[in-house]
Amino acid sequence: EVQLVESGGGLVQAGGSLRLSCAASGFTFDDHTIGWFRQAPGKEREEVSCTTLDGSTYYAASVKGRFTISSDSAGNRRYLQMNSLKPEDTAVYYCAAHDDGRFCGEEVDFDLWGQGTQVTVSS
Repeated sequence: EVQLVESGGGLVQAGGSLRLSCAASGFTFDDHTIGWFRQAPGKEREEVSCTTLDGSTYYAASVKGRFTISSDSAGNRRYLQMNSLKPEDTAVYYCAAHDDGRFCGEEVDFDLWGQGTQVTVSS
């Protein structure tokens, strides 16, 4: 079965850090663009970060300078390092993928989604 599996969410105080992990099951990331999205209660899902096949990255303005997307050396996992967390970062975070590694794109371009992991930042 082809799927994405996220891990690493949790409860952290404002100013703290978390690292989310996204692993592929049943396929590899070789040709894929990987994105991180989040959805806070009562809000629409938004794209937080994305990385393409050539290593290009995108960050939403609200997280730029605080969040970093990266890969492990084998290319089997994608990480979202989140530093200087704020209460407004509280959301369910999703890893997503699409198989055109040339661009990040919009939410509608992503056709494979993980189950989500909760991140809660207390003030």
